[in-house]
Amino acid sequence: MSGPKPLYMGPRLKRLRRELGLTQQAMAADLEISPSYVALLERNQRPFTADLVLRLARAYRLDLDDLGGDEGADYGRRLQDVLRDPIFADIDLPALEVADLATSFPGISEALLRLHGAYTREQAALADLSAGGGSQTPDPVAEARRFISSRRNWFPSLDARAEGIAALVAEAGDPKAYLAQRHGIRTRSLPDHVMMGAIRRFDRHNQQLLLVDTLSANTARFQAALQVAYQECRGDINAITREGGFVSQTTSNLVRRALAGYVAAAILMPYDAFARAVEDRRYDIEAVARLFGTSFEQTAHRMTTLHKPGAEKVPFFFLRLDAAGNISKRLDGAGFPFASHGGGCPLWNVHDCFAAPGRVHTQWLELPDGQRFFSIARTVESGGGGYRQPRILRAVALACAAEHAPRLIYAEGADPRRVEAAPIGVSCRLCHRPDCAGRALPPIGREVMAEDYRRGAAPFGLAES
Repeated sequence: MSGPKPLYMGPRLKRLRRELGLTQQAMAADLEISPSYVALLERNQRPFTADLVLRLARAYRLDLDDLGGDEGADYGRRLQDVLRDPIFADIDLPALEVADLATSFPGISEALLRLHGAYTREQAALADLSAGGGSQTPDPVAEARRFISSRRNWFPSLDARAEGIAALVAEAGDPKAYLAQRHGIRTRSLPDHVMMGAIRRFDRHNQQLLLVDTLSANTARFQAALQVAYQECRGDINAITREGGFVSQTTSNLVRRALAGYVAAAILMPYDAFARAVEDRRYDIEAVARLFGTSFEQTAHRMTTLHKPGAEKVPFFFLRLDAAGNISKRLDGAGFPFASHGGGCPLWNVHDCFAAPGRVHTQWLELPDGQRFFSIARTVESGGGGYRQPRILRAVALACAAEHAPRLIYAEGADPRRVEAAPIGVSCRLCHRPDCAGRALPPIGREVMAEDYRRGAAPFGLAES
């Protein structure tokens, strides 16, 4: 009679170690085994014993159910499903070989599954485009942004929880001291090579918050506040995320990240105190940032959330982009059309910020339908902190409806009805201004005229509608 089947879960152990930010040496010390044995386990060259599974669960406070299961069999089933794709129809793929691949080479199996998943999504997108419609492939980033935007980037239950926590954090002195007093979590700053590329890591086993020592002071405070958010508001964050009913785990993770950041900002910039400071200083972002010990971007971000009934402030739209025009963050508290589509119009001076880093750029904007807005833009920098440490320069912009602009120090003395505004569009494909010299693409639904006899200054001559 054969004995129990050996348990191999090397890739799972490797993922766990990386998620915890541990070296093989550190994990070996926690499990009281040798580093070489950890390496053999991760390569599926040694099976797990029952004693080792128990040690793993105790050391990292894991549920045994999470560690159970036959990873090789799961890979085998998934690979069998993938290999039924017609693209593989002319290849002889015996089931035994597939099972051997899944058991002996789980890393290669995972790579093949990811590659086929990407191929499938791209094929679906191409099919949709060929049929004349837009891609129906779910976009987790767009879905997460829609969820946040549908609530105007305001979550009153999280603000209420954060308000109480902020008072306790202030009594303790700062988020790091609060973590130590309330949760017994010690905060340590470690060199980049020890952090293995992470800027923040929570060591659950040793109850330590580890931060890379090159962080700026305000970023370090924010990362500590983020840990407070996860410690105290995880249930609240999960409850709001579940309201979205997201199918994609990526979407859920993006929303959870955004909500945790929301709580951290609300701890550092409590609603009532922040709202008063904003009004007192007439929305001077840098002045308010210095008052709360936060960055320009964190402060601008927080200004989009001030919608408490009876204590509403100027509603803003927030956008962050890089020098190539890629938009990495959108937050809508103003109903600005750019929240859903654009940000790529070259006539909006947010794109000019990179030519004068660190300087605040203001601009009056007018959309084709006559709506007017006022924008404030400036570059922000992340990373750095040492020689050869990569630095990322981005631009952030806040925009509000023109009628609110006189409340801002940046538009002091201006009459929104009389100022000259830049004629921008949401995007070239949605903007029907015929004479725009900055246009990159013709608008949807307009015919482009031939240039046999006349070439205008605009890149495309558009026929009459």
